[in-house]
Amino acid sequence: GMYGASCFVTPMVPRTAPEAGAVSLAAFQQGPPAEVESQASAWSPLAIGAALGLLIAVAGGKPALAADLENGESIFNGNCTSCHAGGNNTIVAEKKLKKDALEKYLAGGYSVASIMTQVTNGKNSMPAFGEKLGPDDIDDVANYVYEQASKW
Repeated sequence: GMYGASCFVTPMVPRTAPEAGAVSLAAFQQGPPAEVESQASAWSPLAIGAALGLLIAVAGGKPALAADLENGESIFNGNCTSCHAGGNNTIVAEKKLKKDALEKYLAGGYSVASIMTQVTNGKNSMPAFGEKLGPDDIDDVANYVYEQASKW
């Protein structure tokens, strides 16, 4: 109540004596109003930061992609390295996970969709992982293999 009233009093203070008005206003407003102001100013940057963080997370494709590839690498290390460590193939040596071999041997060629199909359904010596891994994990590991194929 009083805080709102002080807003109406301040403009009426003559321009020749702004210090007098400011001093009496400061003396009048001890404690809670100052705390309220500090809480409000502390909250605004937090709210802005949270909104900005959410915007970046939703709109920025790169951070999400990096997380997916990280999960893909984890899935790969936990499920695929027994036969495909370093992009190799310990069962059928020529059928590596390297780009040129994927282009040559993978049904559908070098694409994320073809890798997903192979991981999900298996083929020849490779077991199917469709029952063991969820669709998101299969998508992530396929993207990881696709990205790594030109680096192995």
